[in-house]
Amino acid sequence: MFYLGCAIWAYKDWVGTLFPPGTKSGDFLRLYSRRLTTVEGNTTFYAVPKPEVVARWAAETPESFRFCFKLPREVSHSGPLATQIEATRSFVERLAPLGPRLGPCFLQLPPGYGPAQREDLARWLAAWPADRPLAVEVRHLDWYMPPGEAALMELLERHRAGRVVMDVRPIREGGDAGELLDDARERKPDVPLRALRSGGMAFVRYIGHPEPARNDGYLDEWAERLAGWLGEGTEVYFFCHCPDEARSPALCRAIQARLEARGAAPPLPWGSSDPPPSPPEQLRMF
Repeated sequence: MFYLGCAIWAYKDWVGTLFPPGTKSGDFLRLYSRRLTTVEGNTTFYAVPKPEVVARWAAETPESFRFCFKLPREVSHSGPLATQIEATRSFVERLAPLGPRLGPCFLQLPPGYGPAQREDLARWLAAWPADRPLAVEVRHLDWYMPPGEAALMELLERHRAGRVVMDVRPIREGGDAGELLDDARERKPDVPLRALRSGGMAFVRYIGHPEPARNDGYLDEWAERLAGWLGEGTEVYFFCHCPDEARSPALCRAIQARLEARGAAPPLPWGSSDPPPSPPEQLRMF
């Protein structure tokens, strides 16, 4: 019921922390999928994978692992969604060989896509395959306040779709600055935290601060909330991002430890011969 991972599975600076020293890039996915239990598949936003690539992903990962792929920008950022239903179906069919490894796909809507397009979203959701889990991320601020939010939640529940929750507080609260944070603030939407669930799932994207201690309060809060959701039978996907990507696995370990302490999540599938990753040496931010 609890799936934990990062935004990517291939990052060379994880060698020596998440991956054993000397790991080759061709082994990244195989090892990642035996250390964490899910991953955001952001690469599919830019290009639909070839069939042989999908087959390789399936061969390299256990059935318990979950890929959560982003819908291609051809679908989400090319005008009305209703005109992209065939492209959507083709995308889902391409990923079908993953079988049980295919977790919720997520539709990331552009900032200009607001409640005025609700009927377009409704038509697209009605065409989404009922047997495939889906989550929707909205960025237009009118979805975060009445009456837009109520309309969105009703629509998502009707179609058994989840709502993507963005927590950008760690990179926006406080007056600190630096190249890493400036870039993250530019790329990530400035939206309020709305810890909502729909479609029987929770899909959370946590954007952590590069200084580990600055995340403690937020992770304590999330651990308490997630433990409650899991206790109620909600399927939870929790993704840790960080402006310094080298630190993302350590954020995963931090939230995992908090949940294990509450008896809310089983241990991660780290091999007994592989030590858990340690945070990289503190980097200078200024």
